[in-house]
Amino acid sequence: MQANPELQTFLKECQDQVKRALDHWLPAATIIPEQLHAAMRYSVLGGGKHVRPLLVYATGMALVGNTQQLDGAACATELIHAYSLVHDDLPAMDDDDLRRGQPTCHKQYNEATAILVGDALQTLAFRVLCKDKSMPISAETRLEMIQTLATASGSRGMAGGQALDLAAEGQELNLAEREHLYIHKTGALIRASVALGALATEQSDDALTQKLDHYAKCIGLAFQVRDDILDIEGNTETLGKTQGKDQAQLKSTYPALLGLQGARDTAEQLLTEALDSLSGMDAKADPLRWIANYIVGRSY
Repeated sequence: MQANPELQTFLKECQDQVKRALDHWLPAATIIPEQLHAAMRYSVLGGGKHVRPLLVYATGMALVGNTQQLDGAACATELIHAYSLVHDDLPAMDDDDLRRGQPTCHKQYNEATAILVGDALQTLAFRVLCKDKSMPISAETRLEMIQTLATASGSRGMAGGQALDLAAEGQELNLAEREHLYIHKTGALIRASVALGALATEQSDDALTQKLDHYAKCIGLAFQVRDDILDIEGNTETLGKTQGKDQAQLKSTYPALLGLQGARDTAEQLLTEALDSLSGMDAKADPLRWIANYIVGRSY
């Protein structure tokens, strides 16, 4: 996929912005307990695509034309995502040694520290939503943001999807079952990222909120379908994580169920549906359009 210069500029600006905000909220590695705080910073600041914060910022751009007042929401989504990766890599879960091109947290430190890192990052996300002063929003809206992120992160969202994924190991899932799993495991937090971006601006009515949520649902599923494709077509160095694990574990992924071309076609259909959801929105919504194309066309 040919790089979009406008997208690249937007990515760089937003990634720099959220990294500065994350650096502010993460405890310094010199604060007791030093190893836990060092491991938290290692797991959060060590790279990554920052898709969820990008969606927070892009939603804000679409609604109010800037990314001000969105750092708290952007940080909260990235902290939840980072915690999920730390726990997902543990031996009891996916048992992976590589993440974002570097040793996973439990390999760099130890399993006990990795478990505590995940716990601490999850709770920090909600502290940020409670305490962040850059969001000039009502207490009611702040509570709605906390509820939205909690639901997306828990047993009815991301954690529930992870449980379904673990239970599916060695099982043959049909397409509907695989879609249900992905909508929870990956899609829930992506949808929450768009929702938090809208809530932080307090500029979205019910109709627009529904359009944005449908956009997020489509790209959330497309993101995981593309991951399935990259597990076959990518390589470990480019991906920054172990390539071929889904095939080795005989998972019923989209390529396994539909073939590679069928999976590619599904991703493109989801992209079209996502972009259709933004019809009627002006050029301020272009970053959302760029991100959708990026998700389906990415090589890592």
